[in-house]
Amino acid sequence: MAKTTTLLAGTDGSLVRRSVLPSGVRVVTEKVPGVHSATIGIWIDAGSRDEKGSHTGAAHYLEHLLFKGTSKRSAMEIASAIESVGGDINAFTSKEHTCYYAKVLAVDLPLAIDVLCDVVTDAQLKTEDIEAERGVILEEIAMVDDDPSDLVHDQFARTLFGDTSLGRPILGTAQTILGISRRSIVNFYAKFYQPESLVIAIAGDVDHIRAVKLVEKAMNSSPNTLLNLPTRTVRAVQRTPRIGTPISSLDTRKTEQAHVVMGTHGLHRGDHRRFTGAILSTVLGGGMSSRLFQAVREQRGLAYSVYAYSQSFRDSGLFGIYAGCIPTKLDQVLEVCQSELSALVASGVTAGELLRAKGQVKGGTVLGQEDSGARMTRIAKAELYDEELLSVDEVLRKVDQVQATGVDELAKEFLTEPLAISVIGPYKKLRTPIGFVPPHARSRS
Repeated sequence: MAKTTTLLAGTDGSLVRRSVLPSGVRVVTEKVPGVHSATIGIWIDAGSRDEKGSHTGAAHYLEHLLFKGTSKRSAMEIASAIESVGGDINAFTSKEHTCYYAKVLAVDLPLAIDVLCDVVTDAQLKTEDIEAERGVILEEIAMVDDDPSDLVHDQFARTLFGDTSLGRPILGTAQTILGISRRSIVNFYAKFYQPESLVIAIAGDVDHIRAVKLVEKAMNSSPNTLLNLPTRTVRAVQRTPRIGTPISSLDTRKTEQAHVVMGTHGLHRGDHRRFTGAILSTVLGGGMSSRLFQAVREQRGLAYSVYAYSQSFRDSGLFGIYAGCIPTKLDQVLEVCQSELSALVASGVTAGELLRAKGQVKGGTVLGQEDSGARMTRIAKAELYDEELLSVDEVLRKVDQVQATGVDELAKEFLTEPLAISVIGPYKKLRTPIGFVPPHARSRS
């Protein structure tokens, strides 16, 4: 019998409940009042950082293959089962997890549970399917390679984290995809797609007890024995060291725009300052009123797109600033960005900036809760990362509690470090030193 607990009862009538099946599979649901749909996601606690270097891209490759068919359904039958009821079915792979999801009308949730459980637990991994999909993934890599505004982020991760699991691209490379064998893919599936590695999250018009019974039925009917394995592999947590000296990379291409990402290590997922980090990122480059947007685009017209962003992992994180500009303006863009970083560190955030950033973060949080997919993701990640599940009201209170002094301290901690920088553009070399140290950091040496 599944052990069930209530995790959260929202003031809006929502209810989050959690059950652990005897097999170790965790089922988390959020009943959302007033909706007529549901989104289900089956999350695997494994992603690209769990690969060996020579098998880079295996997690994403496997994600593709699970839709190629099971012993009960062909690839066409998997897709048509959900689409014939007006639903969507898809998947994605990240550095630390893989998710298979479907959004359907609430009445069709039993179908979605059965189809997704079948897809995840009964992969056939046939040789002919692996070979056919190899070409598809090579096309996907080529598509990213043709989009420097996307590719530069992969390049920045490699520059920042080096030849590590966090630095390698999720899709892999053409070389690694051509070299991955069926045995490598089967071994990854057998090692990581275990019951205790699975979180099934459902949000929307869902009854928890009924959903748990449907999941148990679907899991028990799976003929695949790969899910009858011992306790999952626990990922080792090791903090990534800070940048000691500036590091850089340049990808010379005949592009119409130069694409640049500069930044440094950021907050890991367990850092209690994550709300402060969100405010800092928003002040710098989180919208049209941000410092970078105003200084780079509005006041000087140097770029169309400029923004700040962050990613957090179990044991590390990154903070980056992206800009795309005409190649002859790159030096100016970098100079303005340096100036804005220096000004923020020297003078701190203003009261007006703090107020606007809090409003943006809170508004985005509330608006995001109107989508069952976003709610499903929220409860799944809390379970995957063993984090406290906060109500929306609690999140808003924590955002309101962020003080200007905390934002200023975080800016001084991260933005006075040497920065990593990655550039894609038509350069043999750059006049502006790549991997620059911000002026405020240089002045102290």
